[in-house]
Parts: sequence; C-alpha cells; structure tokens
Amino acid sequence: MLFSLKGNPLLNHIRNVRWAFEDVVCDYLLGKSSCALYLSLRYHLLHPDYLYYRIRELQKNYKLRVVLCHIDVEDVVKPLLEVTKTALLHDCTLLCAWSLEECGRYLETIKMYENKPADLIQGQMDTDYSSRLHHALTTVRRVNKTDVVTLGSTFGSLSNIMDASMEDLACCPGIGERKVKRLYDTFHEPFKRVVSSHPVVPQTPVQKDAEPSSVNEVAEMEMEEANANKRGKKESELTVKSALSSAFAKYGNKLGNKKSQGEKVGETSTAIDSEAETRKTSG
Repeated sequence: MLFSLKGNPLLNHIRNVRWAFEDVVCDYLLGKSSCALYLSLRYHLLHPDYLYYRIRELQKNYKLRVVLCHIDVEDVVKPLLEVTKTALLHDCTLLCAWSLEECGRYLETIKMYENKPADLIQGQMDTDYSSRLHHALTTVRRVNKTDVVTLGSTFGSLSNIMDASMEDLACCPGIGERKVKRLYDTFHEPFKRVVSSHPVVPQTPVQKDAEPSSVNEVAEMEMEEANANKRGKKESELTVKSALSSAFAKYGNKLGNKKSQGEKVGETSTAIDSEAETRKTSG
C-alpha cells in the first residue's frame, strides 16, 4: 500500500492478510492486475476533484480498479451520485462501506481471492433432469415441488407440459384453476407485448433547476424565455394603453358634460336678459 497511508485508521482493521508499504500509484495494491482507491464521502465533499485525478493516475495498468467508498456522512444522495458517475465513466468498480471494519473486510476478501478460480462464486447448476424440471416449473407462481412431480409423472417431459391444453392440465390432481391458468399463460403468452400504433407520450414536467443536456436545448430555452418576455411586455403595454384610453374617455365625457351645462346656463342667462329689456321698453 501507499506510504502516505501511514496513520490511516483503516489499517487497524486489515488483520487477515499481510501488508506492507510500497511506492505504488494506487492506495492498495491487491494483486498484479488489481488495485483499490480509498475515498471517504466527507473528504469528497471537501475535495470533489480528488477521485478524478487519482483514477487518471492509474491509467490502464490494472484490469480491476476498485473505488472503496466509505460513507461517513448523513446526506449521501448527492455526493454518492457524483462518486458513482465518476467510477462508472472510468471503468471502476464501486464498493460502498459504512464503517472502517467493513472497508477492511472488503480489502481482505479481494486479496484472499486473488488467485482463486471464478467457480467458487458461481452458482452450481444441477445436472439431473428432475432437478432442472423442478427449477423451471417452480418459477411459475404457486407451483410447488409436489405439483412438479405430478406434472412430470403425468406428461413425462417439459415439452409435453408446454403443449398440453388447459383441460389436460386440469386433469392433474392437486392443480386448481388458478395454477392451470398461470401455467398455460406462462407457456403461451408472447414474450413481446403488442404496443398500440399510437402510443401515448407522457408529458414530462419542465424543471426549472434542470440542466440542459445539449446546445439545442439551451437555444430553445433562451428562445422560450425571450418570447415569454415579449409577451409579458406586450400584455403590460396593452394594459397601460387600455387604462389610459379609458381614463381619457372618462375625462372627455366630463369635459363634454361641463360644456353642455355651460351652454345651457348661457342660453338661460341670455333669455333672462332679453326678457328684462322687453319689460323696460314696454314700461
């Protein structure tokens, strides 16, 4: 392991394998073609570019490159997503651990299985026909081992069971209507469902804080914002114009009413004066 890891508390939990300090590029050299980088999320929040530069230093010298992430913060969603993206984009295997003891067990296990064949972790498949028939039929819901024995003794093979009709399956003892229907549907339903010619496209809501994924999307968003601003300005201008026109109309009506009232007063005053003059001349 790297010399700079001296004093790291993780070393106290590596007890089942031998380790020594070496001048290596990675944090932990687990074999000739495997290595590991240790990263805590708390440190990642302080130095978000650290993992990228450490992976870049590894280059292509190792087939198995493990990023051992120690989750030591409460809010893990955002930092863990960043670490996952960085690991996937650079062909690294991400292992998450919630304690230093778990980190130590991961390193010990990878080191101990360095030269072991892959058969140790592969699932073993039964070779006899009855076991394989049991494994195939019990994948259907509610079909148990007794039903498999009944079907096998009645039809003889899996191909005969698949070709049997619902009436033939119903003749088997212990198999009810639900099991018959599930078995028949499992063997006769198409693997690919038929999609309608006019699929309904769901409308995805536009998120304000979402980052655009391409230059075209940026241009479209800018155009939409500009159009919205223009519409807002036009609407505001229209509202101002309508308000001013209505105010001027009211003011014009008031002036018209005052003029008409003044004309009426003038006519009455002239009529009074004329009547007074006629009275004087007659007197």
